[in-house]
Amino acid sequence: MSLSRSPSPRLGGGWSSPGLATQFDTMSGRSTPRKGYGDVLVNGAAGGNTVTWANAKAKSEEINGYPSFSTRNNGFFSRHARKLSLPRFNGGSRNNYAEKEKLGRGRWYPNSGSRTGRLKTCLGGLVRRMRLRFLLVVGFVLAVILFYTTLTDIEAALHRAYRRTSFLGGGSKYVVILAANQGGGVMEWKGAREWAIERDSVRNKKKYVKKWGYDLEIVDMATKKRYAHEWRESWEKVDTIRNCMRKYPQAEWFWWLDLNTFIMEPSYSLQSHVFNSLGKNTYRDINVYNPLNITHPFNADYLDSNSLSLSGDGKTESINLIVPQDCGGFNLGSFFVRRSAWTDRLLDIWWDPVAYEQKHMEWEHKEQDALEHLYAGQPWIRPHTAFIPQRKINSFPTGACGENGEDPRFHYKEKDRDFMVNMAGCEWGRDCWGEMYNFRELSNKLNRTPWEKFKDAISGKIASVRAKGKDEEKKD
Repeated sequence: MSLSRSPSPRLGGGWSSPGLATQFDTMSGRSTPRKGYGDVLVNGAAGGNTVTWANAKAKSEEINGYPSFSTRNNGFFSRHARKLSLPRFNGGSRNNYAEKEKLGRGRWYPNSGSRTGRLKTCLGGLVRRMRLRFLLVVGFVLAVILFYTTLTDIEAALHRAYRRTSFLGGGSKYVVILAANQGGGVMEWKGAREWAIERDSVRNKKKYVKKWGYDLEIVDMATKKRYAHEWRESWEKVDTIRNCMRKYPQAEWFWWLDLNTFIMEPSYSLQSHVFNSLGKNTYRDINVYNPLNITHPFNADYLDSNSLSLSGDGKTESINLIVPQDCGGFNLGSFFVRRSAWTDRLLDIWWDPVAYEQKHMEWEHKEQDALEHLYAGQPWIRPHTAFIPQRKINSFPTGACGENGEDPRFHYKEKDRDFMVNMAGCEWGRDCWGEMYNFRELSNKLNRTPWEKFKDAISGKIASVRAKGKDEEKKD
């Protein structure tokens, strides 16, 4: 016989099987019987076993302690007003709370409200409130560090794109022209030292243009006939500059460098070092330093005001040629040319084969003497020519322009961190490779990172300790 667990359909409860209903079904399991909904008094009368909605609602109100929502009109304040209980804060050390499980209602301070604890709590709250901003700042800093320190192809490409952009870095406006393979082994033999000089010089320029987003044009200066009847060696730079202007139509400035040059401070950009303050870094009046004793300005009545002026029109926009001067005159181991119609005219006249035929036997320094001749005799050249101090872009080592090498106008000074060194004339009685090596090592030393300086300091300390130990062993 199966016993059904279905409740009885009769009013008053019970089970459909008589054997399952006991006298304890109305008991809650406690020692004192609990009142049921049927025992609640409704309007002063007992409800019996009948459970109505009114009885349940009355019971709910009795338990919850506040009236439930009602659409009946019980008054404005009874419907809308609510009694508010404000929290009480306890900053002391007493723990006499009514509810022991909620220790320290209000703000909790560690270490019983000590100064250190309050500081930690304030800092923690500040970090939580500023979490998003803090994460954004940290992310930006990490992005900058990765952008400048990593060497992946993508990041290097992004760095170069940033440097080259005209409205950000502006590197696309500058082209570095480096003369390589000087002579090409035709006029003189190229040994291991000559190749080592060329390798170091090329690597130095490549590293510099990669850092700042410039273009680099390495020109093969192998000796060859430009015309059927002449070699015209060392004059190629004029024709090379003209070819580079056609190759880089977006570039504005072209920087010529001889092979025996070394950029000592790669952290200097051309913009910050020269062109952002071009008026302050250059001068138009050659009388400021005039080793050639050129008469300036012209005094012919037929010339315009710019040709008769000491400084031309005085505007940096009209400067198209920037040349340093050493102890003997113009020095074209490092100079700047700007793209313009004036420059095209100058290059055409400078490269003129007629002038070469007539004067090349007299001009010892070839294209350099040719430019000096044009400057001294052509009034239209001076208003667009500016001079720059020698050490700004073309410092000399000891042995060039004097044996002492202490002239502050020409010679390299380590304490001043000169931008570039030109080992001009090193092939005439000096050691070109020795000078290149010494300046390369000095540049590496001066441009070490903080971590490299730290490692070198530790290595120096260890070496000194070892040297002292060996000396003591020898004495013993």
